[in-house]
Amino acid sequence: MFNKLALKIGLLFFVFIVIIESVLFVTLYITFVNERVDEVMANLLARGNTHSAVLEDSFEPETLNHVAMMESASSFTVIITDGSGKLLAHSDAIEPEMNEVLQHTDFHEASQKGRIAEESWNAKKFIATDSLITIEGEHRGHVFMFSDTGPIKQRVSHLRNQFLVAGLVAIALTIITIFLLSRLITLPLIRMKEATEQISKGNNQVKLHIGRQDELGELAKAITALSNDLDQLKNARNEFLSNISHELRTPLTYIKGYADIASRQDASDEEKREYLGIIREETANLTALIQHLFELAQLDHNQFSIKKEDVLIGELFETVANLVRPAFEEKHITLSTRIDPNIIALIDRERFQQVLLNVLDNARKYSKTGALVVLEGKLHEETIEISISDEGEGIPEEDLPYVFQRLYRVDKSRSRELGGSGLGLAIAKEIVELHGGCISLQSEYGKGTTVNIRLDRGAQIAEGAISR
Repeated sequence: MFNKLALKIGLLFFVFIVIIESVLFVTLYITFVNERVDEVMANLLARGNTHSAVLEDSFEPETLNHVAMMESASSFTVIITDGSGKLLAHSDAIEPEMNEVLQHTDFHEASQKGRIAEESWNAKKFIATDSLITIEGEHRGHVFMFSDTGPIKQRVSHLRNQFLVAGLVAIALTIITIFLLSRLITLPLIRMKEATEQISKGNNQVKLHIGRQDELGELAKAITALSNDLDQLKNARNEFLSNISHELRTPLTYIKGYADIASRQDASDEEKREYLGIIREETANLTALIQHLFELAQLDHNQFSIKKEDVLIGELFETVANLVRPAFEEKHITLSTRIDPNIIALIDRERFQQVLLNVLDNARKYSKTGALVVLEGKLHEETIEISISDEGEGIPEEDLPYVFQRLYRVDKSRSRELGGSGLGLAIAKEIVELHGGCISLQSEYGKGTTVNIRLDRGAQIAEGAISR
């Protein structure tokens, strides 16, 4: 139970809010109590000052008795003394607590405005004030006013009960508010938890509310994007496995079929040579496919090493052209190379040669007899551009976004005449990007295709070109 995030957030909010509310309530309570006590004290002192003012005008026995008689009908007690503390008149019986106040009064030191003689309302039975009687500048006496502290205590108790009720109501409202807010805050997190559980079970079709513009909204967007990516990855994996099984089954079927035919007793030597040639061809295709798959596995696990060095692009073009020329001549396709002999690039020669061979192999396969394929290199201010252009069949517009995907083939029939596994361009793209470059393709169906490779020129490349 205590592992619930909503409960933890609620308890944390509750503790902090209760502490803040307690401080505020205590402060307000003390302030209200002090204000009420000060108000009673001020009224009592003002009453005593009024009596002293009357007695200053007529300090006669009749006036003294009149003041005492007035207070005898009120809830207050008045005691009038002379300047030395001798009792002159009083309204009610003098209790011991009143005598204690009189005994602790210094009658020679008195304030003209009056003073509070006793203010301990919570510990004493009475509070008291002392008002000075001065006639023509002569200290003639004192008017002591006493008030029972019972009404004050009763008022303070009533105020305390009101604050207690208000505090309990505030705590109840706080608990309800915190519960609602914690649920409101944690509900999106609960839904995200449920979504991640669905993803872990293989259900990648999760939907979350991503309209929020806060951190929870960003998290929901990230989980939704992860769900979509996993779903695409799952589909891509299934399609990849399906394509791989097809690609492996096709050459194996040819190898087994022609091996069975070649092993027949009635097969002629010429037929056997033909069938063995097909078997060798399919074996080569199968070997190339497995090699491509191995290279892709290395790329996916960051085990595909790139060892860069200064390479003269013209020499690389010449090597590649010599490797592919026999295959091009067999199909009567002309391969033309155009390159500035001084262009130097910082690349892995072997890996980049593989890129050019893969692209040129596609150009050969999809070009007609007598066509022209151009391998060209240009040096720009900040980049080196390598392009391979052919006059082949071209690629339909709807296929262009997918040509660099693994096992994607424009030729859906997967005919033996064209061959290919659909991995060459995918590997070429990975290698070019490992060099920090980019590869793109433009094609017009029926007219031909151009593959462009761009590499950053870099300071080292520029210096190498100048030095040579």
